Amino acid sequence: MPELPEAETLVRGLRPVLTGRRIVQARIHHADVLRVPARRFRDRVRQRRITAVERRAKNVVLRLDDGILVVNLGMTGWLAPFGLRAEDPPRPTHPAVTFRLDRGRLVFDDVRRFGCVEALDIDVWRDRDAAFGPEPLEEGFTWQVLAQRLTTSRSPIRSWLLDQRRVAGVGNIYACEACYRAGVHPRRPARSLSESEARGLHAGIRDVLAGAVAAGGTTIRNYRDAGGDPGEFVRQLAVYGREGEPCPRCKTDVERVVFGNRSAFFCPRCQPEPDS
Repeated sequence: MPELPEAETLVRGLRPVLTGRRIVQARIHHADVLRVPARRFRDRVRQRRITAVERRAKNVVLRLDDGILVVNLGMTGWLAPFGLRAEDPPRPTHPAVTFRLDRGRLVFDDVRRFGCVEALDIDVWRDRDAAFGPEPLEEGFTWQVLAQRLTTSRSPIRSWLLDQRRVAGVGNIYACEACYRAGVHPRRPARSLSESEARGLHAGIRDVLAGAVAAGGTTIRNYRDAGGDPGEFVRQLAVYGREGEPCPRCKTDVERVVFGNRSAFFCPRCQPEPDS
């Protein structure tokens, strides 16, 4: 599932070609990716100019001259610009929404259609935005902020990191990788982390996210950037998806455990069990 680095990579590719463009109309291929009737959605975006392209948590946020267009990529979502770059990306195979612009097109493509496209009033988006936790790559997200937030929760640290109200944008891939870098077992209760472990987790979160952004994100299956290229961070994953393969540090086989209905990957030697 696309997480912060993938959404950020898309935003960086879309910002220079979408800012200032006007949405002439929207064609709805599959209305199940919307949260309002198709006609209402089309009316909300028609003739609106895109004034800024941003990211919040895992969402691509297009600020309009009247309202906000929010795209959550879900598991397989992709935003593809056409007629706006020197070279177009590959043709989408499962378009859900096509925005015809005053020049070019923007297509939301989603194979499984777990993504979501919303046209919101500014006040509604402001409330939604306030419900997210801090952005982990911003200066205000210090290790002290993280440590203080951890003290109030018994949740397993991997599950804690997936809660967008606590930290914005971190999903399962980068939660597993951050725990590995910190030497913390993914099932450790959040409030059990020591100050030094909180420092290590903070560094792990920021380092793995920054590294993934620099590599254009992680492509396990479907993710593509605005130009249609896969993310290269998959080559740097230490534990995620590597069950049975050797740990890069100690060569112990990576293990997988399922809790909270999600798989977590870890090194049993570098990340000992909570009660050991």
